[in-house]
Order: sequence, then structure tokens, then C-alpha cells
Amino acid sequence: MTFTTVSQMFNHVTNEYPNKELYFYKKDNEWIGLSGNEIRSTVKDLAFALQSLGIGKGSNVALLSNNSPRWAMSDYGIICSSAATVSVYPTLIPSQVEYILNNSDSKVVFAENQEQMQKVMSSWGNCPNLQYAVVMDDSNTDSDDRIFNFMDFLDLGTKHEQDSETSFEDLISKLEPNDLLTLIYTSGTTGNPKGVKLTHGNMMSNVEGIKQDISFDDTEVFLSFLPLSHSFERMGGHFTAFSVGSQVYYAESIETVPDNLREVKPTVVLSVPRLYEKMYAKVRAGLKSAPEARQKIFWWAIGVGKEATRYRLKNQALPFVLGLKHKIADKLVYSKVKDRVGGRLRFFVSGGAPLSKEIGEFFAAADIMILEGYGLSETSPVLTCNYPGSVRYGSVGKPLFNVDIEIADDGEILAKGPNIMTGYFNNEEATKEAIDSEGWFHTGDIGHIDEDGFLFITDRKKNILVTSGGKNVAPAPMENALTNSPFIEQVVVIGDNKNFISALIVPTQEAVENELSAQGKSVSGSDIMSDHPDVKALLQKEVDGVMEGFSNYERVKEFAILPRLFTIEDGELTPTLKVIRKVVLDHFSASVEKIYSGSPKKVEEPEPTMA
Repeated sequence: MTFTTVSQMFNHVTNEYPNKELYFYKKDNEWIGLSGNEIRSTVKDLAFALQSLGIGKGSNVALLSNNSPRWAMSDYGIICSSAATVSVYPTLIPSQVEYILNNSDSKVVFAENQEQMQKVMSSWGNCPNLQYAVVMDDSNTDSDDRIFNFMDFLDLGTKHEQDSETSFEDLISKLEPNDLLTLIYTSGTTGNPKGVKLTHGNMMSNVEGIKQDISFDDTEVFLSFLPLSHSFERMGGHFTAFSVGSQVYYAESIETVPDNLREVKPTVVLSVPRLYEKMYAKVRAGLKSAPEARQKIFWWAIGVGKEATRYRLKNQALPFVLGLKHKIADKLVYSKVKDRVGGRLRFFVSGGAPLSKEIGEFFAAADIMILEGYGLSETSPVLTCNYPGSVRYGSVGKPLFNVDIEIADDGEILAKGPNIMTGYFNNEEATKEAIDSEGWFHTGDIGHIDEDGFLFITDRKKNILVTSGGKNVAPAPMENALTNSPFIEQVVVIGDNKNFISALIVPTQEAVENELSAQGKSVSGSDIMSDHPDVKALLQKEVDGVMEGFSNYERVKEFAILPRLFTIEDGELTPTLKVIRKVVLDHFSASVEKIYSGSPKKVEEPEPTMA
């Protein structure tokens, strides 16, 4: 069924599945489910409570929390009240929260707990439009009339509905496709974040676009752990999952995801590439200490899987002998790998950052499909995706049926469709820069489309390095290749206006320690995050091996080992774990300076010219 507003979709699903448990959360080591009726009742009370405070169409309400059923129901409550949800990452520091609350003109904020309320309280005096707060875990003991506990807020909604002549169906039927649904603030790799304005029509067109390419039904089980503040999880694991009446389990935390995968046994999981990179690195590291026979069986099975993948990508049946080998490999290897992710996974979906082709092909060879897509918050977010029956690893797939993609003369990817934002909140200048007079949204990404219609991303337009020799170098492919190493946790490739390319590398401490220990070398702790000669030699071997796949002028000629991980708290990562290059280069300027001080022999080699 096609829906034009999120409220219409919510109304249909909760009426269609009144007794089915749709949301699950873990308490006292047990998964507890909430039925469609329970969800509808909570959302109705939230909507009427907001209405009682004068919050409705034209109002913005902030949501500052980690994932949970209460996050999901609060979002629907805000939406069904005719207001718009301002999703705020719970990892943001108080000054960032204050900026968003002010910039969005939020009148109410839902805060997860006292930790998040402290951020609100420290900002409230500087937020003249903020009128009320709701504490979602009911931990408020303050007598301030402006602050409600969640359950008390529901009671307020129940009373207002009883006194109102408007029914819940009347309330939600007033919404139109062009009404503002949400403000999603960009991660802000440069400058302050901008509030992306998405309408009901924007979001529902993207849900329909995805559902046309990838079939979902009410038997699906999702595991949700990406922040719901992130447009990818919001559209896919929240709205799309709910629209088909599937079940959503909310992971306890990012640390418990491996355990939750085995417990929940999901059929669909959305994640950024970092999860797959860690899984890949863990498998490879574990094999190093395995008996030689087991290693041979594993890599034989992966070889069989790669051969089988070639047929499957062409939608061809496996030849008899290959099919027999594949069944044996499944029993010996694939089934064990699949058990680690629950045993009934249909596919992973990857977004938010580039997925390495090597990792996509590896998991495919182990009979686990990763469907990579591409988009931005400004595009609701999906523009393109791979889908069952149409996969090309290394690409981000083909455009959705209702999206047009063009490549500009300078290689920038342009997009047009019903999912494109209406603009940036209170920022007409930035809106005009992003959307041209013909309605094309300028993504800021560089890419190309192959002869079969698959889109390939090269890098961010602003990230392209131009060496002192005039060579344009895209750092993302090298960074992706380097982080495939089990010994490299994080990396930033640099070299803009320099005569050679280099890198800042954060080692994977445990993997490096285990590898050197196996070699009879005792290196641990702070030694690993330093220029210890054994660590340097191990990483040098990894870098040299990876760089063989790149042209000479692109190759990392030198690197520095950094003493710690990049963090959100230090401003080096966005909440979606994208590296903020400018901040990293500033924080580790001494390491950069050391790389480029001297070293005249490491100059960029000129390309040969015709005599």
C-alpha cells in the first residue's frame, strides 16, 4: 500500500496489526514487546499532550535520545500532533545541542535521561523559544512546571483527548504531503550544521522507492542500533520497517550488537561500513591463530563462494559440480559465519560511508549479502542502491525508480526527485547553493555511472587532494583499502599541496599486540600507539601491500602512527563517524610536520613525456 504522509502510514499499520508485537526492548535480560495497540495508545497520548501545550503545525520539537521504543513513539507522537521532529544526536556536547535547539526554534525537547537533561538545562537560558522538556526515563524530580516525566506527559494527553472534540483520526488526517515532517541537522564536517527540511512527501517517496527495489513484508525482523537521529536508520529501520508491519528490536548498545544479533536472529540489519570492517578484521585475525588445516578449508570455501558469486550476480544457476562444492562449503564454513549474525539474515544494508569492494565480495563469498546504497540527509536519504538480483560490488547501485541522477562536467553527482529536501531551515543562501534553478541537488560527491547504470563514488569534491605536482588524488579509496587491514583502526590520507602522499594511522591495538606476540616480540600498551620499530615495521608491510594496487603518484610514501583514536568528543568525528579532516590535521599538526620535514628523496615522480 502506498502512503502520502507518515501519519497516514502509522494509522494504517496500527489498525492492521493491533495485537502484533512490533517493538522490542531488553529489560532485566529479557526482550519485552509492545503491540500495535500499545504503540498507538502511547502515540495518541503524546500527540494530544503536545496539542494541549499549543504545539502543532508550524512547531518544531526536539528529540535528544538514544534508540528505544520511546524514541520511535515520541517521533510518531510529534508527527501526529502536526509538529515536526528535530532529531538531535545524543553524543553532541552541550554547546552543539544549544545551537540546534536555537537554530530550529524548538519549543519542546524530549530528553532521554538526566545526562541529556543536563545539556538541556545548561542551554535553556540561551534558548528563548524553548518552553517545555519531557524526561523520557521518568527520572525527573525537579519541581519546575516546564519539565514533565514521560508517563505524566501521557496522562496529560489522555485528559486533553477526553476534553477535546477532535479525534485522533481527525488530528492526523489534517496532515498533507507538503507539510514539514522533520529537521535533520547535517553532521557538519565544515562549519555549523544545517537543518535539512524534509516533508512527509519527501520521506514517503523514499520509503516507496526502496520498497519497489527491495521486497519487505511483515515477517521481517530488524535489529536497530544506528542512531535514529541518522536519516539512514530513520528512513530504513524506522519508517520502512514499520510501514510493512515488521518487528524492530532495539539493541541494548553498540557494544552488545554481536550478542543481540545472535539473540534476535534478524532478517535485515542496517549499518555503516564500520561494523562490516570490524567483522572482517576479526575473522582474519582469528584465522591467523587457527590450525593450518582449518585455514585452508576456510579459504577454499571463500574461493568456492567467489566463484559462485560470479554466477549469482548474473542471476545464473550454479553448475552441478560448483553447486556441490558450495553445499559442502556451506556446511563447513558459511553456516558457522551466518550463525554469528543470527542464522536467518536475508541481507545487510550498508550506507553512510563507502563500503570497500573487498569487504563486500568477501561477505558475498561467505553467503552473506551486503546491499550498499548511497544518499544524503538532504535526499531523505537514499538515491541509489544495490538490491537482490542487481548487485555490483564497489558500486552504490542504481538510482531508485523515482530518482534521476546526472554527472556534471566536473564529475559531481547531481540528483532530482520527490525525495529532495525543500531546503535548509532559515538558510536561503545555503539552499540556493545546494539546489540549482533547474531543481538539481548538488551532492558534493564525485562519481561516474558505468555502462550498466551502476553509480560509483570516487570521493567528496572537497576532499580531493591536489599534490604540488598537480596530480588530483582521491583519498577515500586508499583509506578504505588501508582500513581493511586488521592492524589499522583509523587512517587519514593527506598530501594536499605536498610533493608526496602520506597518512596518519591509528593502529588496532589488540590485533597488533597479538600479531607481534605470535612473532615472539613483546610489545604492548603505549608502545603500540607509538613509533616503536616493530609496530612501524608491521604497519609498513601492510601499507606497502595495499599500495601495490595504486598508481605511483597516489601511493602513501610515509606515515605517522598516532597515539590515540579519533573521537566524537574531541571533534574529530561526526556523530555518524565521518572523519573531520580539518580538525584531525589541526590536532595532529606536529605529526604532519614531522612527515614532511625533509625527505627530499620522497618526491612525486613525474609522468613520462613523449620526446
